[in-house]
Amino acid sequence: MEWARHRHAPWFLGGLSFAESSFFPIPPDVMLAPMSLARPSRAWLFALIATLASVAGGLLGYFIGVFAFDFIEPLIQGGRYWNAYVEARAWFDRWGFWAIFVAGFSPIPYKVFTIAAGTVSMALLPFLFASIVGRGLRFFLVAGLMAWGGPRMEAALHRYVDWLGWATVVIAVVVIVVMNGG
Repeated sequence: MEWARHRHAPWFLGGLSFAESSFFPIPPDVMLAPMSLARPSRAWLFALIATLASVAGGLLGYFIGVFAFDFIEPLIQGGRYWNAYVEARAWFDRWGFWAIFVAGFSPIPYKVFTIAAGTVSMALLPFLFASIVGRGLRFFLVAGLMAWGGPRMEAALHRYVDWLGWATVVIAVVVIVVMNGG
């Protein structure tokens, strides 16, 4: 909580949000939640910072996929993200726009989807729109819950965050399948 009150905390949040969207493994929620608890009157600002920085980092991931995938492919294959990358490619083949939206909101590694979006040459404007909406929903929800619920909400969120994220993925997939006629 001390770091959450640090005068440079919004800059750290922005940097973490940017990095997580393209290459870094730690999600910005670890800073966003305590910052929103420590300063509830600024929770919406913190969510906006996380959203904009995350989308900017997502653009970096997208351009890594477009221009540098051959360079990073051996790193992905040798690391823990290869199966997630292959799955992301399959999601893009099947659902396109909705894949990036779901990845932006869920516990699925968003960075894998930003890079995959570049490798499949997803149109940039739908990519940006899906990223803004998906990431925005996630970060504004976290910030709002922390500001509203305080420490009790933080404990509940830590306990159920993965379950809620995966439930959201399942619901989104069902909706997409129904909308596309099966």
